[in-house]
Amino acid sequence: MGSGPFDLPGDYLSDCPVPWSSQGIICHVPAPTRPAELRSVRRWLHRRHIPERLLLSNAADFDRVDDVRAHSDAISIGATTMRKDNPRLLVNSEARRNERVAQGLPPFPVKVTITNSGDLDPDLRFWHHGGDKIVYCPESSAPKLHEALAGLADVVSVGPSVDLPTVLDDLGHRGVRRLMVEGGGTVHTQFLTQGLADELQLVSAPIFVGDATAPRFVNAGDFPGGSGRRMKVAEVRAIGDVTLIRYLPKEVSDIS
Repeated sequence: MGSGPFDLPGDYLSDCPVPWSSQGIICHVPAPTRPAELRSVRRWLHRRHIPERLLLSNAADFDRVDDVRAHSDAISIGATTMRKDNPRLLVNSEARRNERVAQGLPPFPVKVTITNSGDLDPDLRFWHHGGDKIVYCPESSAPKLHEALAGLADVVSVGPSVDLPTVLDDLGHRGVRRLMVEGGGTVHTQFLTQGLADELQLVSAPIFVGDATAPRFVNAGDFPGGSGRRMKVAEVRAIGDVTLIRYLPKEVSDIS
């Protein structure tokens, strides 16, 4: 960024009992629910729990995530992650922001959060940095969010409960073609159990954190295919002293 501290990607700042420094997912919106010119919306989900700000990744991987943000139309996190981590969710590189502007885009992607309770503090940093913000919520939470976030975000009620396909459809109508979602665990679980993930990225760090109470990448859930379904590996790549592994959850491993 041009000023202020670097906005470290929270997916690398986790107190995790296994040596994963980040996790990511890319998904596509079902085509029939979208305008014809919007073929898909891609989502990247990254772990953002930061109990003790433990740096599991390295500068090169932080920069990789910044590049993913810069090439996204929107970035999203869950409300629990907002309350715990208080992130800004910015594109930190001035050069990348300038490149976006040169392409006719705003310097920062749209920022998105999803909440059921509507308990979001207007003083959170999320609201006061970057570009436009959108909050998706059930109709029961909309009135207090309209009051609390007046002038800070566009509050969108999506019915009796928050439904991911409805959220994604609305984003698509707003021109979002690529959405980077940075967790947390509840959001990860929802995308995976609903079969919305096209790509899962894991970055392994060369350390262990032996805290049994640390949050996990996903919660308990009914995942497509169960534990017997093996995903296809698309890429394995070293990034300094961490390793990026890309999986394709919708494709089955061709190695028995």
